[in-house]
Amino acid sequence: MDREIHSKRYQNTLNFLKSVLPAPATILDLGVRNRFSEIMEENGYIVFNTDGEDLDDFPEIVKKHNIDAVTAFEILEHLLSPYNVLKAIESKKLITTIPLNLWFAKAYRNKNDERDMHYHEFEDWQFDWLLQKAGWNIKKTKKWTSPVYKLGFRPILRFFIPRYYAVYSEK
Repeated sequence: MDREIHSKRYQNTLNFLKSVLPAPATILDLGVRNRFSEIMEENGYIVFNTDGEDLDDFPEIVKKHNIDAVTAFEILEHLLSPYNVLKAIESKKLITTIPLNLWFAKAYRNKNDERDMHYHEFEDWQFDWLLQKAGWNIKKTKKWTSPVYKLGFRPILRFFIPRYYAVYSEK
């Protein structure tokens, strides 16, 4: 089931990316190389990833490559201060996704890996405000759900309440 959930999320993210930045394009994808980096390459994008540096300590890493856009797919919620990274980006295009704050679920926390926790889980208006404060103009947004196939009240809510928020912004 987890693979099915990731597959839906990846497809939604790819569709959003293609709608705002058609391939071919060169992308700096914040975060270490992952399955979605490969999916972008399989769809005609040239992808550079960061190398696991702490973007809170080294926000200037976003200036390293000559690119068409920066992507930040589910990484900004892990930073203590995503504002610094967003402000440092020199690219004119930014495509991001974040998990939304859900009133019926606590923020994600991995007790075995301090890097794999959500410091922020935003409401859509909070994330919009952060982007605007960092100098970005929002051009397009999209939300989607993330159902889990389990019994219970919260799993039922996940069929109807959006969990992910995608934003395309320009400077």
